[in-house]
Amino acid sequence: MTATPTSDHFRPIELDGFFNARRGELEPKLRPDPTADPGYGEQTFMGIPFQLGEGTQRHTDVIHLNQTQVEIPISHTQARYLVFLHCVENIKTNYRTGLADNEIDGNWIGTHVSDYTLIYADGSRVSVPILRRRAIQQMWIGWGASPFEAVPHRKPPVSESATEAWARGDMPTTSYGYGEVRHDSGRGMQNLWLYALPNPHPDKPLAGLYLEPREEESAVYGISATNLTHHPLRWLSRRKLRLPVPPQAQVTDLHDVLGLDMDLGQIISARLVMEYETDQWNSALPEVQPSVQRDEVLVEHASHPSARLYAVTGEQAEPICELESLAPAALEVPPALRPVTLRFVDGESGQPVPVRLHMHGEHGEYLPPKGAHRRVNPNWFEDNYGEFVNQGNQYAYVMGECVADLPLGRVYIEVIRGLETRPIRQALDIGPETDEITLQLERVLDWRSRGWVSADTHVHFLSPTTAWLEGAAEGVNVVNLLASQWGEMFSNVTDFDGRTTLGAREFGGDGEFLVRVGTENRMHVLGHISLLGYAGQMIHPLCTGGPNESALGDPQENTMAEWAQRCIDQQGLVILPHAPNPQAERVADIVLGLVHGMEMMSFNPYQAQIRPYGLADWYRFLNLGYHIPVVGGSDKMSAASLLGGIRTYACVGYDEFTYERWMEAVREGYTFVTVGPLVDITVEGQRPGQSLNLPASGGRVHIEWKVDSIRMPVRQVEVLVGGHVVQSLEYGDEGDFAETGTLAVDLNQSTWVALRVRGSFGEYRDQIAAHSSAIMINVADSRHFDEQDAASILAQIEGARAYVDTLAPRPDGTRFETMRLVLERAYNRLHQRMHAQGVYHAHTPVMDPHED
Repeated sequence: MTATPTSDHFRPIELDGFFNARRGELEPKLRPDPTADPGYGEQTFMGIPFQLGEGTQRHTDVIHLNQTQVEIPISHTQARYLVFLHCVENIKTNYRTGLADNEIDGNWIGTHVSDYTLIYADGSRVSVPILRRRAIQQMWIGWGASPFEAVPHRKPPVSESATEAWARGDMPTTSYGYGEVRHDSGRGMQNLWLYALPNPHPDKPLAGLYLEPREEESAVYGISATNLTHHPLRWLSRRKLRLPVPPQAQVTDLHDVLGLDMDLGQIISARLVMEYETDQWNSALPEVQPSVQRDEVLVEHASHPSARLYAVTGEQAEPICELESLAPAALEVPPALRPVTLRFVDGESGQPVPVRLHMHGEHGEYLPPKGAHRRVNPNWFEDNYGEFVNQGNQYAYVMGECVADLPLGRVYIEVIRGLETRPIRQALDIGPETDEITLQLERVLDWRSRGWVSADTHVHFLSPTTAWLEGAAEGVNVVNLLASQWGEMFSNVTDFDGRTTLGAREFGGDGEFLVRVGTENRMHVLGHISLLGYAGQMIHPLCTGGPNESALGDPQENTMAEWAQRCIDQQGLVILPHAPNPQAERVADIVLGLVHGMEMMSFNPYQAQIRPYGLADWYRFLNLGYHIPVVGGSDKMSAASLLGGIRTYACVGYDEFTYERWMEAVREGYTFVTVGPLVDITVEGQRPGQSLNLPASGGRVHIEWKVDSIRMPVRQVEVLVGGHVVQSLEYGDEGDFAETGTLAVDLNQSTWVALRVRGSFGEYRDQIAAHSSAIMINVADSRHFDEQDAASILAQIEGARAYVDTLAPRPDGTRFETMRLVLERAYNRLHQRMHAQGVYHAHTPVMDPHED
């Protein structure tokens, strides 16, 4: 049993001896069901104490106002309000007989239910009419039939997301959607109702109450008196308190503080204080995170001005502070009540631009713009609404302008727009006259004017328009929003039409920021493949082979190669996502020449950058002469993933920029992948995606490179030949970086050249921040081949073939033979290359593929 804090600003009125009915014997129209029954004896509702009936067989426990009046003596009580716990009978609403006359929805208004008369000690009386859906309402109401002067007898419940429940070891008690809603009015269930009757003569002592039925039956369960001057049922707008964490409170892994409650109010949230260091905020550090103050809690609440905050442990409720006199137990955080319009404009053109926005107050409290969450949910498929959360920092995407309710005083703001615009991080002073603030963003780098565009090859769950906003705010010119399947759940399927590119000129946009819906087709064992920009019908099945990708019981219907070929036939782009996994059939598709790009993936570049294993996997294909460009995709599936946090830069040149031209540029291979630095490299004028032919004797080649960065410090620039570093230059921690370099290398065998850059938002110097695609060097009479890489890749094809032969749920015989033929073709092609190089591979035995 958990203690319910009770306000001592109220005195229950004793009704024992005046009850005239048993609630269990009332007619159904007035009898509460178990969800609405208020209990017996001493009870507290909305922090207000009542003395209810005892509920025994020998005692009545409710005042039934039907045919008889009830007079209740009160011994010289002075009160500004009398609070009634009561209800009127459930009836059918009759708007028009024969048409709208049969709903028990509580919409009927104004029936004179009863009179409550105040009797004063001097003999005078004041009678107050109690009207249906004004001061009283029936227990069962439909949506939208709330009374106008009464509230439910229970506090509005506060919900938690499913992940928050799991974090503290509990089963979720609310469904996914309502976990996001985070609270409820409580009106959707059966209720009794609280009504505060104002005493017009609060200075005159009361001697009694006279309750008289009029046109309908009603029931009174309890009455409580108070001298509060502020209406006892009207809470103030949201406010915040900062106070020490009570010793008995529990703190979850998500920094929620449990065990706090209020009498005349409700806790909205209680979280550990996040404190920002001012000097860091005003510095040029690429990222500033708050520190978690484990001994302080920020309590957000909605409450009566005379409410009291409690620490609750089991059946004990220990008062912490009263809101009317906080010091020294707590500090009131300045309320965010000043609406301020914020505008974000390009410093050169003065035009509004979309941005990613973070603001917090002097106590570290996040200050979202209107229309954004106060707590951004970072969990998979739980929040996809144009927001981003990076550890302690929360952001909202805004379309060049927003309105935010801000506190008076100092407000801290961060504005980010892509990798080529200098971020803004500063403090603003908000005064009582502050109405508008305009911030200008400076574009420092302009690779766009040199023909480069950026793209995210891998985004899920967002609506196309939200994906467009996030892409524009992050400076991502092309967002590939991928429909797919997770077991029985399908995403973005109805956003696909095989022709529309949101933002393109032919569809009413300005052509600068584009969103195209493609598909990620997946198999848990054989692999994933991203099919971008294809025209016509969606390529089904989206997933196959059973969980975790398709549904349990689904057969293995396809190979990735078949999906890839259909995409190519429909003028699409084939990308292998999130290298290096799943490692199985992906290698066969490369051997068959069906892949246009290898994707490096990072959910959040502030925490993990370009994965070395993915690059090393890609190097193996380059070593075998498979000239595949590198691309970048976030695989965004939650607000903790940053759209464009890792991105593809592709050079479209000075041709008109369209989605089709972008696909062509990726196929050409003039790309690089980055989480911050922008890079370029040439070998004898040949760019990534191209080849340089040398005679059998080889020769000396001249390499030129360029690196720019404004947000991320560049720590190291490495020139690679065949995956080996031939030049490595180290740098400091400056945020603004612009360097070029040259070198000459003697080459005598076929290989490849690329540029790799190391840097980090944090302190790990060796993290890989950018990588160019490769320039192939073809030396006559020397083939691109590495025996160890070839054997490893062939083993993967053997593994894919073994899975299809042994464990994969089989489709019909023709389909099975078709799948196996694809894998055999890739296997034989690579196997023959190995034999041509004098390499003989030990075959791995598998079962007879035709055995049942």
